[in-house]
Amino acid sequence: MPFRSISHWSLLCVFLAALLASACGPSRQAAHPAETRLIQEFRKWEGTPYRLGGGSRRGVDCSAFVQIVMRDAYGIIIPRTTREQMEHGRQVPPGSARLGDLVFFQTGRTTYHVGILMRDDFFMHASTSRGVTIDRLREPYWQQRMIQVRRVSER
Repeated sequence: MPFRSISHWSLLCVFLAALLASACGPSRQAAHPAETRLIQEFRKWEGTPYRLGGGSRRGVDCSAFVQIVMRDAYGIIIPRTTREQMEHGRQVPPGSARLGDLVFFQTGRTTYHVGILMRDDFFMHASTSRGVTIDRLREPYWQQRMIQVRRVSER
């Protein structure tokens, strides 16, 4: 079965393993405070159903989720819609993407999707089929549809 999403407990295990590894050797970094804030925001929203135009824990769409998380985690105000968000900040090469960058996908002829990059090729987003979740950029579905990465602040 192809990898589709990562559960809350799996995510917690990934980040705990990263934290433990960072404590065991000088070559690894401890969790960055910006990463901790993203994880805390994800825990608040995890499993919230997708609702087009929604902006609450009863239902949220991808751009509202990203807007709210960026505001609550970092105090960064970004536009409401995906198309407006695609013009905000500055575009960076995918190879230079880092924690907190916005990742954009073209999911239909005129349909776009946005998420927030996390560590190790994971990104959080509001999925139309699974609600707020975490996926990997390496999944073929996302790789084939990624159109840009934008940095909205210099954290």
